[in-house]
Amino acid sequence: MLSHPNPKSKLMPNLHRLLICVALALGGLATAHADPAPARMPETTTTAFNGSVLSEEIPIGQTGRPEWTSARRFPGTRVYIQQEPWEAGVESWWRIKNHRDGTISHRLLEEVEIGLPYRMQLDLYNDIEGNEHGRFHDQSFNVELRWAFADWGRIWGNPTLYGEYKFADAHWGPDVYELKLLLGDQIAPRWHWGVNFVWEAETGWDREQEFQITGGLSYSLVDGKIGVGIEAYYDHDSVKGSRGDALEIFQIGPSVQVRLTSHLHIDANVMFGTNQDSDRQVAYIVLGCDFGGPTGHAQQEYTPTNGRGH
Repeated sequence: MLSHPNPKSKLMPNLHRLLICVALALGGLATAHADPAPARMPETTTTAFNGSVLSEEIPIGQTGRPEWTSARRFPGTRVYIQQEPWEAGVESWWRIKNHRDGTISHRLLEEVEIGLPYRMQLDLYNDIEGNEHGRFHDQSFNVELRWAFADWGRIWGNPTLYGEYKFADAHWGPDVYELKLLLGDQIAPRWHWGVNFVWEAETGWDREQEFQITGGLSYSLVDGKIGVGIEAYYDHDSVKGSRGDALEIFQIGPSVQVRLTSHLHIDANVMFGTNQDSDRQVAYIVLGCDFGGPTGHAQQEYTPTNGRGH
């Protein structure tokens, strides 16, 4: 009689092979989890500037200037340029002088700032003047152009040339032209400075001529918010026929800046006269607002090109 194969005799070897394969697979999976391949972390970059972590000292714009230059830090001393190409801003000024003869004079300036290519800036402003009796008049319409020699940090002091012409109301005075050399930089984190050398001359009347040196030093109490400092002003002032008997004016006093927002700032200072030729006090209040431009406000980090760094 023929014997029939037992199904269990064939099933058992196959089951053993299956169990062995499952065990090997589980062992390999456990080994893979126990010793994973090292993962590569994504690369990161730093936005630190010369070791400083202050937001107001981070380079911005096409020239790599620090952010603090965007808001006029000193009422009487200019530093570099404030606006990027085709960006715009406005400033309202009030200057009050307490003269030694007991009179008071006022100057109100409304200024529009326009950034231009090639490290240039155009400023247009109207000058209104008055006295302690509240009588005010249009004094002049002024056109100012400044040009920085190079990107920030390329030349010591970041020299910038400044030219201005004042188209005066003939009833109140002659036209005036003015030339300046602007210097400014950072001494150390939080410490900023500016110095201007100025030549100003009337085109008529007494042909008054002035050689001035203005300067300021500031310290940032709160990064991008509050800065305090000191400003000084020297003026050698002479008129036609008595050039050898010029007035020598020197004033000095504290200043403060408050950045209300990234676009809005207030500057104020008061300087005290140190001799009889000087006014008793001269005070400035400046309110400035930056509007930005077609590409937005230049609160963006400077990206060096061709391997350049600051």
